[in-house]
Amino acid sequence: MNTMTHKGYAASIEYSDDDECFIGHIAGIKDRVGFHGESVTELKDAFHEAVEDYLETCAAVGKEPQKPYSGKLMLRIPPELHATIATAAQVSGQSINQWISRALVQASRI
Repeated sequence: MNTMTHKGYAASIEYSDDDECFIGHIAGIKDRVGFHGESVTELKDAFHEAVEDYLETCAAVGKEPQKPYSGKLMLRIPPELHATIATAAQVSGQSINQWISRALVQASRI
């Protein structure tokens, strides 16, 4: 997976033929924070600056900056799968959360 991250924030990036540059936004938050660059280096620098500006602006106005993800994931699965996962976790000496987290890390190739 190719992503840019800075201070826990990730970038959503597109290329604009009209503007002949890369255009990005901080992903995973409701606030709309954009940046752009003509090269990967410029884009990365602009992304870092956008994150820093976002955090500074939130602090200046007394607003808590949004976090991209809380780390909590509500998931509905079939009861049979739940039972299989619970058994696998117990056999491996892990909690269900630990077991699923490990499986997701492996699946996402982090």
